[in-house]
Amino acid sequence: MRPSTGPSEPPGQAQLYPEIEPHVSGMLDVGNGHQIYWEVSGNPHGKPALALHGGPGSGSSPTTRRYFDPDAYRIVLFDQRNAGRSTPHASEVEVDLSANTTAHLLADIEQLREHLKIDRWLIFGSSWGSTLALAYAQRHPAVVSALILASVATTTPREIDWITRGAAMFLPEQWERFVAALPETDRVGNLAAAYHRLLMHQDPQVHQAAAAAWCEWEMALVAVHPRHQPSKRYQDPAFRLGFARLVTHYWANNAWLEDGELLANMERVAETPGVLIHGRLDISGPLVTPWQLHRAWPASRLVAVGEAGHDAGDPGMRESIVSATESFRDI
Repeated sequence: MRPSTGPSEPPGQAQLYPEIEPHVSGMLDVGNGHQIYWEVSGNPHGKPALALHGGPGSGSSPTTRRYFDPDAYRIVLFDQRNAGRSTPHASEVEVDLSANTTAHLLADIEQLREHLKIDRWLIFGSSWGSTLALAYAQRHPAVVSALILASVATTTPREIDWITRGAAMFLPEQWERFVAALPETDRVGNLAAAYHRLLMHQDPQVHQAAAAAWCEWEMALVAVHPRHQPSKRYQDPAFRLGFARLVTHYWANNAWLEDGELLANMERVAETPGVLIHGRLDISGPLVTPWQLHRAWPASRLVAVGEAGHDAGDPGMRESIVSATESFRDI
């Protein structure tokens, strides 16, 4: 099957495979009271591929299925802990996020692989999903056939500081509103931690206002292309709250990774073929991060997309992702 322009995209903008539905799905008990939603679409006997969503907290998207040839791939998606259709959701009043760390998510991926009886799979991850994909591959290189990383991030303290402070040089008006939503005493230091305290506040007026302010900043960071359309999911208060709580939970703790850990451990995936896809106009994550990974990763290829920012819907991003999945379909 060949990709085609989907009904939701203007002609010529994004060549994706046709829309498909999962042929099997379920909830997997991963412990600590967590149930994660998973689904499989495409060819039941095809090349296994796992897609990891961003955020943390975005939840999986049906569009992601369309990056893969459904005749060639067995396409696996899942919602990470407390996100999407996984339970409990991070927007719930009494939610406990203590059993939601990078280590927990990596263990969940392995449990899902074993549950689906998959020996090796290609891993695709975008934004936070690229961090998670790389961390997983470094810990379990024998089960990863290839890596496709888009809008690449390694979630270092430097990257988090850039997203919450450094990018203000491009968006001063939006950043001023972002910081103004915090108590004056919290406008120094770790902004993600300061926001997380508000987001976990029991008063709905407090945590909903914080969620709206956080998501407004997130949307500003990705709206670099003139044709950019804000995601409608940000209109949903439950999504905003759950998403903001999880992002700040991870960023306040540097994703429980040592500073520079993923770049330092690239030798673990030195022979794993991979593609790094990144927008040259990505304000939230400059090109230097995938460039450094590429330099340390002999088996990788770097694709810098000229008109794109961080959003996978920007011109050239989806086409580059589809091209990467096509390059690995028979390997």
